Amino acid sequence: MDEARPRLAAVLGNPISHSKSPRMHNYWLKQNKLNGYYIPIKVELEDFEQTIRALVCMGFSGVNVTIPYKLSALEIADESSRTAQYIGAANTLTFTKENKIYADNTDAYGFINNIKGKYPDWNPKKGTSVVLGAGGASRAVIAALLSEGSEKIIVLNRTIEKAEALKKDYDNKITVESWKNINEVAASSSNIINTTSLGMNDETFIAINPKAIPKKALVSDLVYTPLETNLLKMAKNRGSRTVDGLGMLIHQGIPGFEAWFGQKPLVTEELREILIK
Repeated sequence: MDEARPRLAAVLGNPISHSKSPRMHNYWLKQNKLNGYYIPIKVELEDFEQTIRALVCMGFSGVNVTIPYKLSALEIADESSRTAQYIGAANTLTFTKENKIYADNTDAYGFINNIKGKYPDWNPKKGTSVVLGAGGASRAVIAALLSEGSEKIIVLNRTIEKAEALKKDYDNKITVESWKNINEVAASSSNIINTTSLGMNDETFIAINPKAIPKKALVSDLVYTPLETNLLKMAKNRGSRTVDGLGMLIHQGIPGFEAWFGQKPLVTEELREILIK
């Protein structure tokens, strides 16, 4: 790595002020004594592709992409990994020396490692997994569950047509239910995973009856700001096992950091404490 010229990376989304990725990547840069910067960029939908291509020309090493641009990120890439193609969305873009855009998806990796890191005995093959949402993050979770041998996955989305389209993309290996049936579907589940942005603030929350959450279920929320969403609070009060989204953020960030800055970072308790603040 050329120490005279800092390497640059960023995270793009809308909203973006909640993102802890800059704090995480800049911690890793300092920890590894690397010359570089990682910055947040809020971008409007109509400006997304133009912004990405501008960053390529400016010499950035790559970017993370978050809500709501994971599908668009894959579409504008020149090349993409098998994982990104299978999921149909990308969260990590690396810019090559030839100014090409390479897309990858590390969300599935982050999702699985986050849960197994806390509950090594977790087995998604058993029972029914309920996935809330049908966006890019949902695709990664479904791909991860299928790769782990999960045989029954039910997707609920506020726009059922979007969930039905997802069903086709995964060769009908999942089933779709109406969002209004959330209580009935959740009541017979072993895993409940929120992949939507609901719960990121006091104005949005998942309207589920707490009694519909099985005490033996594992409840995971990909939202990490706040760390404990209303869904996780309800699950915790029910005595269910819970997993917040912070660990997924940390684990999914490792491959991108290594690609952009040339060194694999470590996951430490200090990092988690820094991100919680």
